[in-house]
Amino acid sequence: MPQISPDTLMPLEVYAKTRPDFRAKVIAHKKNRTQPLGANITLIFEDELTIRYQVQEMLRVERIFEQEGILDELGAYNPLVPDGSNWKATMLIEYPDEIERRSKLSQLIGVEDRVWVQVAGCDRVHAIADEDLERENEQKTSSVHFLRFELSAPMVSALRSGAALAMGVDHANYSAEVPQVDDAMRASLMADLA
Repeated sequence: MPQISPDTLMPLEVYAKTRPDFRAKVIAHKKNRTQPLGANITLIFEDELTIRYQVQEMLRVERIFEQEGILDELGAYNPLVPDGSNWKATMLIEYPDEIERRSKLSQLIGVEDRVWVQVAGCDRVHAIADEDLERENEQKTSSVHFLRFELSAPMVSALRSGAALAMGVDHANYSAEVPQVDDAMRASLMADLA
């Protein structure tokens, strides 16, 4: 996937005019890139469009229009765009009740390393988590993590040949499995692979 460059971003005034339509497009796009894993963990698979939206929103909210600030945002967000041999996802751990959330986050240390994808007939691929910075400590994990799933050439070939795709979490305190993602999700994720 190509990286986002400053010259492909909309200037703030143009973005302000197109934002409602662009936002609706991204929300519709994310429907086929969002996978719940049980009741409390959700993966949102990122791609060039979802990250472009994040960058445009950050520039808008922070009112960044100078080249240096734009490059800083792109430096932070471009690593979340898939490289052609992987999938990249934002993992959300969601417990609405604050007291329960604090308790669960202390029980889920390391959960980000136990999230996996599996192409039928191949081994599970566990996530490489939080390459940008550490998001947990000895007391708790974070409610947001950034994951990368690196796929081998045989896995990509199997997917292209129609192999099913499963996902899950196998942490001691949280276990969930989606035996086969739906066709729309699978097709959307296939677009990330070179």
